[in-house]
Order: sequence, then structure tokens, then C-alpha cells
Amino acid sequence: MSEEALRDLSAYLKERFTGAIEDIKFAYDELTVSVYKESLINVLTFLRDDVQCQFVNLTDISGVDYPERAERFEVVYQLMSPRQNLRMRVKVTADEDVLVPSATAVFIGADWFEREIYDMYGVLFSGHPDLRRILTDYGFEGHPLRKDFPLTGFVEVRYSDEHKRVVYEPVVLRQEFRNFDFLSPWEGTDYVLPGDEKAKVN
Repeated sequence: MSEEALRDLSAYLKERFTGAIEDIKFAYDELTVSVYKESLINVLTFLRDDVQCQFVNLTDISGVDYPERAERFEVVYQLMSPRQNLRMRVKVTADEDVLVPSATAVFIGADWFEREIYDMYGVLFSGHPDLRRILTDYGFEGHPLRKDFPLTGFVEVRYSDEHKRVVYEPVVLRQEFRNFDFLSPWEGTDYVLPGDEKAKVN
């Protein structure tokens, strides 16, 4: 039932938004609609208000980073229609310098989701009422969920008894043998592991 309903919805959206939708995919019993940034608010408002849609519940907004793409970020909106008993997602692409329209005027619950995406990825939302960091500290540099962000971070935080406050210090890797070569640890055995450049072949 839901598969047929989502396919009908897909055809309905293609007919309704000819120039606003970049792509529609139906895979794994789920509908994904990729829209252009300029049309995002119109599409979200239509999906919320139209009697055949009624996607009144914004379940989540998440970010995805694809550094190899020209517009490296995707902002993904997960929507649910309790009346139609359907779920779908809407996607839009963005970059560090590209503004994505804020969905807070359509879904008030988008507020903190967009702040989190800004904090973790650096995606900017135009028209957001209070776009500031929500998970990291005020002086934090960078965006931790970008794929080019270092795994160790830049600074470490600790409470200093001497200063009686929280202090920030550059990351120092104190662990010995920190420089791994990622090759096989089983040197010297008679068995040659596939792809093992260290193994001596007799």
C-alpha cells in the first residue's frame, strides 16, 4: 500500500513541480526528492499543506559531506504524514558559501536541527532566527563532522586547578608508537598475507 502511495505521490510531485525538482528516486520502498535551493521552501510548504500530502511532521534534518563534489554538502529533510501513513525525504545540495533557505518558517522544529548542521558542517541557513553553534563551544574552530576535519581535533579541554577554570590547549599526542604504517604486524611468518608488502616472498 505505501509503495503504491509513494509512487503516486512521486508522479503527483513531478506534475506539480516541473522546474523545481532536480530528481526523484524511489528505492528500497522510500521516496527521495532532490530539489533546487530556490524551490525548497515552496516544496516543503506544499508537502505540509496539500491535502494529498499532509507531511506535517518534520522528523529530522541531517547533513552529509561529500568532499569530492562541487557542492559538497547535502541537507536531508525527513518528513512524515500521519494522515497518509507515509514517510519521505527531501534533499538539497549546498557548499560553504551557498546559503540554504531556513525551513523554520514552515516547520518551527527545524530551528535546532539547522543549528546543529551549521555547527557540525558549516552549512549556512538564510533567514534562520538564531544561527549559532549548539553542540560545540563558542570559541570552537572548524566543523567536526566534515570529512577533512582531523580525528584528534585541534585543541583539548580540561579543568585547571591552578587557573580555577576550563582551559584550552593544543592537542598533544602522548602515546608512544603513534605513527602506524598500517602494514601487517605478522612479519617473519612463513604464511604470506594477501596484500602484505612487508612479507618476504621466498
